[in-house]
Formats: sequence, C-alpha cells, structure tokens
Amino acid sequence: MAVTSPLSQRRTVVALLLLTFATGLIDAISVLVLGRVFVANMTGNAIFLGFVFVAHTGIDLTAAAVAVGGFLLGAIIGGRLVRALGQRPRTWVTTALGIEVALLLILAALAGFGVLRYHDASKLILIVGLAVAFGVQNSTARQFGIQELYTTVLTSTIAGIGLDSRLAGGTGARERLRYGVVVTMIGGAMVSATLTRVVVAPVIALTAAVVAVSLLLFRYG
Repeated sequence: MAVTSPLSQRRTVVALLLLTFATGLIDAISVLVLGRVFVANMTGNAIFLGFVFVAHTGIDLTAAAVAVGGFLLGAIIGGRLVRALGQRPRTWVTTALGIEVALLLILAALAGFGVLRYHDASKLILIVGLAVAFGVQNSTARQFGIQELYTTVLTSTIAGIGLDSRLAGGTGARERLRYGVVVTMIGGAMVSATLTRVVVAPVIALTAAVVAVSLLLFRYG
C-alpha cells in the first residue's frame, strides 16, 4: 500500500536521503568489521548464499543467512506497522523509525560495553539486530513510492542514470536526484570507513542519530 508522506516532496527527499546516508554508515561497518556481510543491502548476501556448496570462499555464510533472516523479519515488522498505522502517516513513520533508532542505540551500547564483540559468535546478534533495523527502514521508505529512495539499494538508481541519460537518448530526467542518492550512500560509507579505524560502537550510535534527525523531520517538519 502506498502512503502519502506527511511532508512536502522536497522534505520527504531530504528525510529519505538521511536514511540513505545511514545505510552507507552501517553497511561499511558490517563489511569492514563484521566480516564481509551486508546488513542493509541484501543483494550481496543473496550472492554469498549461492556459495553454500563451494569450499574455502572466505565468506561467512552463517552471517549472511542471519542477515537475510533479520532483514526479512524487519520488513515483516515494517509491513505490520504500515497496515496498522498507515492512516496516520506521522504516527506510522515515527513509530517505525523510532524502533530503528532504539535498536541501533541498544546495539551500540552492547557493543560499546563489550557485551557484543565483533570477531566471535556474538557478532551474529549485532548482525541480526542491524538487519532487522534496516529491514524496518526499507519497508517504511518504499511506501512513499520514490523508487530511487528505498534507502538501502542503488542498483535501480544507477541503472536509471544510464537508461535516462542523454547518452542513451533520454532526457536526463531525475538525474540530480539519482546522483544525489548515490553520492549520499557513498558519503556515508566513506565517513564510516574512516571512523571505524578508531571506533565502531560510536558509529552505530551516530547512525541512530542520523535516523533520529529523519524521524524528527517526519514528525515535525
């Protein structure tokens, strides 16, 4: 079901770009720190699971499977929320993003205090928690119907840049938005890759703060 955003088109785009930036932040952590697994972009994990019968790939298939399962659970939660609260868009979207923020802050605290570690079996809890959070995010963002801003995927956005480009005989429609989405996610990954050389849990908390700004924009914008 499609939901009309409680914000203007421009502010909706800004709020969703913030969530896209959060995706770059968190997927950089999952790839660089948690062992070559994605918690927000599931395409890579689906490919990894195709390696199940190939030995010595260096890919943690358990982590990939846990991430896919967590993301699916998050999407189910997001679907339940939109069906229950979609008639009240501000309440719905802030509830969904509030769940995401809460999950991220809990995981940041558990990792920061050493309850969850990045290189043993307890990292699976981090992976599944992060995947649930971004499953909720994706299933929420896609309700606004802006294909470029599902916030966790770029494949169709990059394809759209080429398909509608003047080189392909197109008009370049939505070019600025699409480039903005790509640059935003790359920017998030760059910030996270830089910071995770020094700290990890604070970057998860930073991601929660970015999502919280988007939440506040949806709530009060």
